[in-house]
Amino acid sequence: MRRFIGGLALLLLATLPAQAADYRIDSTRSYADFGVRLFWLSQISGRFQQINGDVTLSALHDSAVVDASITVDSIQMGSERIRRWVLAPEFFDVERYPTIHFVSEPVALDMLEKGGDLDGTLTLRGVTQPAHFELLPSSCTPNAPRECVIAVRGTIQRSDFGMTGHRAALSDKVELGMSISLDYISR
Repeated sequence: MRRFIGGLALLLLATLPAQAADYRIDSTRSYADFGVRLFWLSQISGRFQQINGDVTLSALHDSAVVDASITVDSIQMGSERIRRWVLAPEFFDVERYPTIHFVSEPVALDMLEKGGDLDGTLTLRGVTQPAHFELLPSSCTPNAPRECVIAVRGTIQRSDFGMTGHRAALSDKVELGMSISLDYISR
């Protein structure tokens, strides 16, 4: 009986379609930006130069899920001193948490053209929270993914992710933006 159940489980797994990515995020042409107010007078900003991940289409090719990871140590900033400060344990804590991870809920492909809401989960410093972003309108077409640039922007509260240091000097609100370029994965 155990062999029968085990064999049945293998047969069911074999008949399920494999969920493979349809597009890969082109890490050489993609980036993420952030900005946070310092003393409510100026802004500290940086750009993460390395985003990796995939975009997987639904079986009907009417929606997609974005799964993106940002390498924290790829951050570029105007000052090396401030860069070291934001990579330290009180902020990104790059030694313990080398990546930021975002997985979207399925988003309708027609949203690429008109823009709209992009919801999902964001994991930062080992804390996973729901995240809401705005997907900006784009002129993406399925026939030319290399010409497609997906732009996203939104805000998070840094305290939601355990970044509670320097509350008197830094705003809790952090502006985020991503520019994602795609490559088609041939099968």
